[in-house]
Amino acid sequence: MAYKISDACIACGACASECPVECITEQDGVYVINSDECLDCGACAGVCPVDAPAAE
Repeated sequence: MAYKISDACIACGACASECPVECITEQDGVYVINSDECLDCGACAGVCPVDAPAAE
């Protein structure tokens, strides 16, 4: 299961810089995860200050 970023995202960018496959991008002021490329590693969730990324 890929991770998804919830509405709690504060657009800090911590998740994007931690992603090993660079599947997280900023769109319209929030970050989104490309579920086709996500490895389900959880690196993004581990650094998010508001726990926005979660497994779908």
